[in-house]
Amino acid sequence: MHQVIDPSVVDWSRAQFALTAMYHWIFVPLTLGLSFIIAILETLYVKTGNEEWKRITKFWMTLFGINFAIGVATGIILEFEFGTNWSNYSWFVGDIFGAPLAIEGILAFFLESTFIAVMFFGWNKVSKKFHLLSTWLVAFGSNLSALWILVANAWMQNPVGMHFNPDTARNEMVNFWDVLLSPFAINKFMHTITSGYVLSAIFVIGISSWYVLKKQNVQLAKRSMLIAAVFGLLSSVMLIFSGDGSAKQIARVQPMKFAAFEGLYDGEEGVPLITIGVLSAAPGENEPHNVKDFAFKIEIPNFLSYMAFGKFDAYIPGINDLVNGNPERELLSVSQKMERGREARETLARLKEARDSKDMATYNELKEKFSDPQFNDNYFRYFGYGFLNSPQDAIPSVPVAFYSFHIMVVLGFYFVLLLLWVIVAVFRNNLENNRFLLRLALWTIPLTYLASQSGWVLTEMGRQPWVIQDLLPTMAAISKINASSVQITFFLFATLFTILLTAEISIMVRQIKNGPK
Repeated sequence: MHQVIDPSVVDWSRAQFALTAMYHWIFVPLTLGLSFIIAILETLYVKTGNEEWKRITKFWMTLFGINFAIGVATGIILEFEFGTNWSNYSWFVGDIFGAPLAIEGILAFFLESTFIAVMFFGWNKVSKKFHLLSTWLVAFGSNLSALWILVANAWMQNPVGMHFNPDTARNEMVNFWDVLLSPFAINKFMHTITSGYVLSAIFVIGISSWYVLKKQNVQLAKRSMLIAAVFGLLSSVMLIFSGDGSAKQIARVQPMKFAAFEGLYDGEEGVPLITIGVLSAAPGENEPHNVKDFAFKIEIPNFLSYMAFGKFDAYIPGINDLVNGNPERELLSVSQKMERGREARETLARLKEARDSKDMATYNELKEKFSDPQFNDNYFRYFGYGFLNSPQDAIPSVPVAFYSFHIMVVLGFYFVLLLLWVIVAVFRNNLENNRFLLRLALWTIPLTYLASQSGWVLTEMGRQPWVIQDLLPTMAAISKINASSVQITFFLFATLFTILLTAEISIMVRQIKNGPK
């Protein structure tokens, strides 16, 4: 990995990846959930033989197809960026990160792309049961694709199941199951796909509400709303549980991110949960620009401690404890970790020099260190800190982490209430008279995308400066390329993605106005 780092290349590479990922994630969550809603609707058609269920299925399937096609285009670009902009990252962990992506490409994408043809073009050409099977396999294939991507991302947040090979300066996978089944990966997968299910459910409810308001396709709309609301509410329950599991994992594995998204500066026992807060100025004159204090906040006493560790009096370290260290709690300071990280990097550099000069005695001695558990626990685990220039570099943006977390959580609970309200209205058969609820459901569609994007902003911005937690900072993961090259492609992608999104919205709106055939 090269040592001279151009900050503008880092910034533009991050901006380009964020741009691509955020556009991609506009399309993906709808695909994840809508595929299952379509499968449920078609199952009702096959079970009852009622042609109305088939008509409903084909309508939502058309919207699914439009969204799926454009989502694939943005996803392919995302994977190419690992090679073009993040070659150091790809070298350092490609043996691990590449495996889930390869499985995703070979197995999951192959599965969904094979059966999606039957799903769209197989009506009246294959049996009802085979067509239904194809629809369910598309749904499972879409979610299986997400599984491998999220496993790879979870590994970046919590690297497990690997060892470092000093000869190649690469991390290599030693236990596939540790990577696949880590609690971090399981919670991330469940939380992400269920957020997509809730988004899809509200998308169906919102579009159906528009039909009821316009007194068009009312039968289709009411049936779609009932199925989507029940599906969404059940998904919301799983979303809350997996969110709680994710918070516990973050508190254990990424304590700095946990402290940042609650704006916790000084650690204590029995920490309150901030339900609503407004950040203002920095708490001290010497604090970095990404640290802000609160102008206003409402708290639930002791609840953050319970959320993190299941105990109301549990201790949670704050940002200052993690940066400056806390001997009473056996917390190393970032400065101490930087020294240990530099020692690990220097050991690796000396090993390379000994190998190049064919000093095999020194080479074997140094290589033995990387097999020593004590060296790995006390030095190599802080390898990434050796790249940092200052302890303050270890602090993510507190305002970004705080607001993205609270927007996501507040909207998540609002969605639960909305789904409950829709179910009650459907069963009381007063949906058509409740125009406020119908309008609210329609205008909630963009809020689901806001919540979904906020979740990813928290995930990726909250873990900064790391691209691989504690092992590789973002600034050391980039390719040795000119900033101007990244700038040009950034604006090209921004234009292309905006055209694709505009095209999708335009086609969808036209299709919705045309209604089912």
